[in-house]
Amino acid sequence: MTKKVFVNFVSEPKNDVMKTIVGIACTAQAINDGHEVTVFFAAAGTRLLESTFIKELDDKMGADSTIVTSFMETIITGAKLSCSFASVKIVLGYSEGDGALIVPDDAIAWSGPPGVIKLATAADVQLIY
Repeated sequence: MTKKVFVNFVSEPKNDVMKTIVGIACTAQAINDGHEVTVFFAAAGTRLLESTFIKELDDKMGADSTIVTSFMETIITGAKLSCSFASVKIVLGYSEGDGALIVPDDAIAWSGPPGVIKLATAADVQLIY
């Protein structure tokens, strides 16, 4: 049975790398299992939209690993993505329209707390990382 899964990446991924990788893997698995997945990147969780940080996570998994990049590709192509513009600006120093993220700006719904609440209350399952 298909579920609506809401994943919110909000914690500082540098503080718990393994939890971050597990969250990314679970998100990709939910997509692969056929669930309707929405992902919101907020606060320090916006680091997951920066290619250099994803490469760092790959390196943690092994010298030649690209598993985290693969999971992120599944997320980018298979989930509905939302992001806090203010978080991207504060955490990463990028502005909307800079083209600096691993996903095109026009493929992200730019929002804030109202978007998080709307997505969370519409979901059957919530995962917070």
